[in-house]
Amino acid sequence: MSPAATLAAAATTTGPGFLSPTGVEIAFVLVGLATLGAALVTVTTKQLVHAALWLVVALGGIAVEYLLLTAEFIAWVQVLIYLGSVVVLLLFGLMLTKAPIGRSPDADSGNRWIALGVAVVAAVSLVWVVVDAFRTTWIDLDGPAQGSTKVSGEILFQHWVLPFEALSVLLLAALIGAIVLSRRNASTDASDTSDKGQR
Repeated sequence: MSPAATLAAAATTTGPGFLSPTGVEIAFVLVGLATLGAALVTVTTKQLVHAALWLVVALGGIAVEYLLLTAEFIAWVQVLIYLGSVVVLLLFGLMLTKAPIGRSPDADSGNRWIALGVAVVAAVSLVWVVVDAFRTTWIDLDGPAQGSTKVSGEILFQHWVLPFEALSVLLLAALIGAIVLSRRNASTDASDTSDKGQR
């Protein structure tokens, strides 16, 4: 057997290597960096509407990452639920509570460094958990799709039923809270207007 054939056989038996990125891996890293940048702008901007719009970019980047991982169903769920529902809910909440459109200096609570420390600790913990859980696991992009509707539905309704239902209750509570806040502000404004009219 020639040396080239030996090297080729060794490469096929040892699996993919970290020093040989493909086009999909390069695109994954680039989209991830863009998503990270959008997320940073989301939490650092002082304009609430701009923060919501940058959140759209960040969540859209996550959907693209799912597409690159051949999880088309999860990507479309990301688009439909988060981009089509959660962000729209946030925008309606901003409009109903009469949030300022321009810069909001009072939006900064002064706990920026504490929040940054908590975010760094949470990110390091999440990365460590993911790396420890999937250190020896490789996704075969040429094999059967792992993010198909059938596989995702079986995993979701066998192992993640309670978190799924808890998330739906959380979204319902957020919607009810936005409606209550908007009605309270509307009744307060109406009472102020009537008091001024009587004076």
